[in-house]
Amino acid sequence: MANAAALKGTELPLFPLRTVLFPGGRMGLRIFERRYLDLVRDTLRAQGSFGIVWMPEGGKEVMSPGEKPASLALIGTEARIADWDQLPDGLLGVVVEGGRRFRISDAKQAPSGLYIGDVEWLPELEDRQLPPRSEELHDLLKQLGEHPHVQRLGMEIDVDEAGALANRLAQLLPLPEEQSYQLLSIDEPLLRLDALHDVLDGLAS
Repeated sequence: MANAAALKGTELPLFPLRTVLFPGGRMGLRIFERRYLDLVRDTLRAQGSFGIVWMPEGGKEVMSPGEKPASLALIGTEARIADWDQLPDGLLGVVVEGGRRFRISDAKQAPSGLYIGDVEWLPELEDRQLPPRSEELHDLLKQLGEHPHVQRLGMEIDVDEAGALANRLAQLLPLPEEQSYQLLSIDEPLLRLDALHDVLDGLAS
């Protein structure tokens, strides 16, 4: 069933960022460009979603209409607005939560400068129970969940499955973005958690 769903494509507005959104992860965004203010408005009205896609080194998060990004990653994550408010500086702040992963097959630019992607939803394999050696990572996630910033995001921290644990930690830890993207690209939950183990071991050494 998952493979069949992955073949069904759709158009999705894209929000390029120099960071990665994971399924189930949450992040805060400061919205000030007109194209993205309109995107948030339309998303809230339709109770819809848009895609957050990583912009590798060399791209700019703030672009003028008609200016193309240096490059966009092929794999991104659906974003749904979980909360919004006006920030102290007067800008619009939104909290988004990651949903399905997708692969971009093509992208075009609207007159406003907003990118629209032709995307295919990637298969989400059944999550697996946590292996015994992941107890330390599970404890680490609980510790991160006590931080006021994480609590403000309202991210679900009480997880007991491999993929969910990998996604939450990869969202919260200050990993190099290229490695975060590589983790996002892994389909199998246990393999994604194993890869996160390897990344953290490498950073520790």
